Order: sequence, then C-alpha cells, then structure tokens
Amino acid sequence: MKLNKIKAFSLSLFVLAFVSCKTKVNDQKEPPGNKESPNVIVILVDDAGYIDFGFMGSDDLQTPNIDLLANSGVKFTDAHVSATVCAPSRAGLITGKYQQRFGFEANGTGGIGLSDDVETIADVFKSNGYNTYALGKWHLGEELSDHPNQRGFDEFYGFIAGSRSYFPIKNPSKEEMLQHNGERVIFDGYMTDVLGDQSVKFIEESGDKPFFMYLAYNAVHTPMHAKKEDLEKFKDHPRKELAAMTWSLDENVGKLLNKLEALGMRDNTLIYFLSDNGGAHNNQSKVGPLKGWKGNKFEGGHRVPFVVSWPAGFKGGSSFNGLSSSLDIFSTSLAAANIEKPQNLHLDGANLIPYLIGNKQGNPHEQLYWKKLDKSAVRMGDYKMISLDGYGSVMYNLKEDIGESHNIMNSETEIAARLKSSYGTWKSTLIQPFWDEGKEWMGLTYYIHKQLMENKKVEYKDIWNPAYKRVLEK
Repeated sequence: MKLNKIKAFSLSLFVLAFVSCKTKVNDQKEPPGNKESPNVIVILVDDAGYIDFGFMGSDDLQTPNIDLLANSGVKFTDAHVSATVCAPSRAGLITGKYQQRFGFEANGTGGIGLSDDVETIADVFKSNGYNTYALGKWHLGEELSDHPNQRGFDEFYGFIAGSRSYFPIKNPSKEEMLQHNGERVIFDGYMTDVLGDQSVKFIEESGDKPFFMYLAYNAVHTPMHAKKEDLEKFKDHPRKELAAMTWSLDENVGKLLNKLEALGMRDNTLIYFLSDNGGAHNNQSKVGPLKGWKGNKFEGGHRVPFVVSWPAGFKGGSSFNGLSSSLDIFSTSLAAANIEKPQNLHLDGANLIPYLIGNKQGNPHEQLYWKKLDKSAVRMGDYKMISLDGYGSVMYNLKEDIGESHNIMNSETEIAARLKSSYGTWKSTLIQPFWDEGKEWMGLTYYIHKQLMENKKVEYKDIWNPAYKRVLEK
C-alpha cells in the first residue's frame, strides 16, 4: 500500500513553497526551430562509461551512428545526472526535479515508486496533443499506479524491472517480462534489437501527430549478454562483451536515425542522448580521467556523456562546457515545443535552448546537488564537496583536479563554508526518503566512499564477495 497521505502532505508543503512559479519555461516567445511542434526523443542508455563512445574519445569501442548523432548536435562536457544509480536518476529525469523532493532517494523502488502526485514529462506532453511512447527499462515502480500507462505514456513497450536477460526468459516474473501496455510479449532474438525495432514502429505509427519518446535501453547494464555474431566480430577485443553490446546499441540508434530521415522528420526532432549514471564496476566500462564509478559521488558516478541534437533548432558540431544536468531535459523540451509550464509545476532543471542558440553563455546551473541517504555532494562553479555522515567531507577544485585526488578542505575554508551552507539550504527543502538500501548495501557504499575519500584502494565492490562480510562487521 502506498504512503499516499504522508506523501500528499509532504508534497503539498513543497508545492506551496513554489506556487509563485508561473512563468513560461522558454525565454523566447517562439521556439527557434520549425513552427511545427518538434518531435522529442530521449535516448537513455544504462551504466555506460564516460569515455565509451567514439565522440567521447573511445579508441576501442565502435559507435559510428551515435557519433553521427553527436556530431549533428552539441556535446556537453560538464553534464551530470541527479543520482549515481539507476532508479532515482530516472525519477529525476522524468520529473525534472530532484527526486529527493518526493522521497525517491535510494535505489530500487521501495514498493512505493513515484509519488502519485508527481507530474511526469509525458503527462505534460500528452496533455498538449503529443503521442507519448515509453520503451525499455522502467524501474520506477511495480504497482499499477506506477505503470507507464498511468504516468502519461500512451504506449509502453518494455519491462518494469531494473535489469533482466537480453534473451527470452521461459517463465519471467511480471516485472521482468517484456510487455506491451501490460500484456506479455513473446519475443525471439536480442532485447536491444527488439527495442530498436519497436522504436521505429512507433515513429511510423505516429503519423502526422508529434510524439514524445522515452527510449530507455537496458544496454549496457549487466548481465553481459551479446549476440553470437557480435561476439565473433569482437572475439579478440579485450572488452569483448561490452564491445559487442555497444555495437548492437549503436546499430539500433542508427535504425532510429535512418527512419527519421526517411520520413522527413529528422530536422525537426529534438534528440537527447545520455547515460543514466556512470559506468559500473562490473560491466567492463571505462570512465577515463574521472574518479569513481556508478554508485558513488565522485565524478565517475554522475558525470555522463550528453548530447542534444535538433537540426531545425540550432547548429550542431560544437561543444558546450557549462554546468548542466539531466534535470534540464524537461524544461528544455517544453521550451522547444513552446508548451507553457503548468502553473503549479516546479522544475529544478534549466532551459538549455538560450545556451544552444547562443543567446546565453556560462553555466545553466550555479549549483548542483546529490544525496543518497548518508552520502552527499554539492558542486558550485569549479568546486565540489563530497560528504559522508559520521566521517567528514572532502573538497576538490575540478578545474585543476578532475581526478578528485587533492583534498583542499583545510586550505580553502571560506569556499568550503559556502558549499556547506548551500547544501544545507537545499537539503532543508527535501522530505525524508521513503526507503533505504538495507544494511549490506549501505555498509558497502559507506566503505567505498571512505576509501575513495582517503585515496585508498577499494578491495570490495559488491556485497556478494564473502570477504566483504568481514568489513561489514567492523
């Protein structure tokens, strides 16, 4: 049973705090692109490493179609997601607000999922005449009230769970089964291909009506499953499984782009491409110069590849260095479609359009925040502070130390005080998380953060390592 009364009360306090937000999202009266409403596609990949695409500098993974998409748009070099693990990151993206505002702070869904009172980007686009499609991994709640069809999506073709086999499962659970609007889909083949084919089909079926598509591939999340022919293609590759999975992902992004071109839709389709968090320690991913990985507050956990492409709206082929976030997708999409933000809807994201068309320079965000239970971080300008309850804090100058190895807490005390104050003010606007991650996972992530903060080797990275039990007991 959902905590609806508690949530409603908590959220009503939050709404009252922002009831004065009545302005349009976009800074211009008309969107810069075609007068016709643009199509909007969010391509969200899973657990991808920061440098694991050609456009991000990979020299061993082949991503020609994704690179083509990146070169047609703007590549963001300082883009982040709102959480370092799957479920809360997705909750932030799809609502355009820090997920901690509605209690969705820890990973998993706690049997609660999205608050009933939270409006999604699909809700707004659907109410403004768009067809709305969700494909792939959901991971935002298992109850009927959290089903994508109840959260603004006309069509859902995917699975509810956080992960599953890429190949058919004989007797899948209702969370793992591939479904179309609640009805099980029996499929042959490989999940990435199945989702890619369905994305093309939905585009064809949309006809002349504009659409919003949330295309959430489970690639390249574990399990490390790939097709035989792709494994053969990369048989001598040191990251054979990841190379094969990434190749398939790229092929299916290519299918989508080719279909948009064939239907004359590509120019007036706004496409975002990003990962839901940093690369995982167990999927062969690489984070390049960054420290950390999925699940922790260092840059490797939340700085992600991020591309925005809209040929009719702005010129591509450039990079943008301003501080930006996946939270910006909601605000930017409304601005591009010239949709007025609902009066009582608060969004934490910025509208990126003025930056993309050259009307604004600098940082879309002065601050960004991360919090998951007893771990947190705050970013202001070049400075970032990471804190661990009961242990302390470290601070870095990312401009000089992107690898987060030189703690300057004691030498930059005035800046540290400003970051602490900013974080405290933000934290005061949040509600208590509605679930946690259990003693084992919380103990493990506490240990990992402490080791990284002290620049020490991390011996244990998952709870299934028998030797980790000794660490947990200390």
